[in-house]
Amino acid sequence: MTRRHGYALLASIVALIVALSTAVYVSVAAGTGTADRTSLSGSRPVRPSAAPASAGVWVGTWSAAPVGAEPGTLAEGMTGRSVRNVVHTSVGGTSARITLSNLYGRTPLTVTHASLALAAGPRTAAAQAGSTRRLTFAGDTKVVVAAGSQVLSDAVALAVPAGGDLLVTTYSPVLSGPVTYHPTARQTSYAGPGDLTEDETGTGYTEQVDHWRYLTAVDVLSDEADGTVVAFGDSLTDGKNSTADANARWPDFLNRRLRTALAAGRDLPRYSVVNEGIGGNRVLADARGRPGENQAGVRRFRRDVLDRPNVRIVVVDLGINDILRTPGTVDPRQLLAGLRDLVRQAHARGIKVVGATLMPVGERSTWTEAREGVRQRVNAEIRSGRVYDAVIDFDRALRDPYDPRSLRAIYDSGDRLHPNDRGYERMAYSFDLRLLNGSTAARL
Repeated sequence: MTRRHGYALLASIVALIVALSTAVYVSVAAGTGTADRTSLSGSRPVRPSAAPASAGVWVGTWSAAPVGAEPGTLAEGMTGRSVRNVVHTSVGGTSARITLSNLYGRTPLTVTHASLALAAGPRTAAAQAGSTRRLTFAGDTKVVVAAGSQVLSDAVALAVPAGGDLLVTTYSPVLSGPVTYHPTARQTSYAGPGDLTEDETGTGYTEQVDHWRYLTAVDVLSDEADGTVVAFGDSLTDGKNSTADANARWPDFLNRRLRTALAAGRDLPRYSVVNEGIGGNRVLADARGRPGENQAGVRRFRRDVLDRPNVRIVVVDLGINDILRTPGTVDPRQLLAGLRDLVRQAHARGIKVVGATLMPVGERSTWTEAREGVRQRVNAEIRSGRVYDAVIDFDRALRDPYDPRSLRAIYDSGDRLHPNDRGYERMAYSFDLRLLNGSTAARL
């Protein structure tokens, strides 16, 4: 071999190595090693699902815990219909991915088409023109989610705005009941007959519902946030009785408050805020069904907090339903042991836990002196600093100063338990943002 030929061969080898390295880098930076190699037969072209290389961190921008099986969907599920979930983002990003759950299904859930799009505006099933992205799962548009399981999509390139609405649409042509859902969403979503996953007009969506189906999370590759804050609780976190389609739950207010503080230059962590509240949720006990619907906090904590991306802080507001729904009332020692178990689980992952005191419910007909005594004992222990890493005093912030066992009237939605929008905002503004600083070292 001549020297000239040797140089040429060496140059070719170097070029090949560079090309392969670039390909690997693009795949890893995109958050997925799969390509969009499946076409939708007979459909118009849509933007590819493969996310480009981009700097940033994967964080949660929206979430909703799976609660149970939707009534009336036992046999057919959503067969032959498209489900269009409307969700509100906390932070923006350059790419997105979703999680679909079939936790309460009894048969495999087959999704043949799924899409992600920017909503054309509030309270609509219409998408912004040209924003629809086909979703894939391990490179395929079709995915089968086993009963009791969930699946994460590939990343899709999309400029997701902070504080905007996304449309996440799925279509299932085969029997797949019952539907795993999150009721009382305080957000209007849609459904319609046929495969409408790429319909941007929204005119085919003839059904409106106040719950989310199948969808449990949307993550974004973001340069706006370095971690995720998870609000973990019951209906007080889920936002019951807040104004529908207004994003007036206390975690919504907290997220907007944090965004405003960061924009003003305050030295605070850049975190997203997601909501993992479930109405009626308890620390220690499931509700009903097999698997248990409305799973106990100590059982769902791993799925809804620890397994979410880049969680740095969890805010726990849980326990009032243990007091209300346990015959007689719950043993405060058992309730506190359950709360401390949540902290132990979080600390094992290096996650800081901010805990809330239990708010008053003294004027409800089911309230008793024994139950009030448990609430006071639990709150005293929380305030002592012997339960959580830091404390937020929702009780003090919302109680009536002249009747501390009751909500202050201006914060009461009318049922003497759940705040109105003003009350939820008060909860968020009683949260000292400096509590977001610091972390807890993982116990290995």
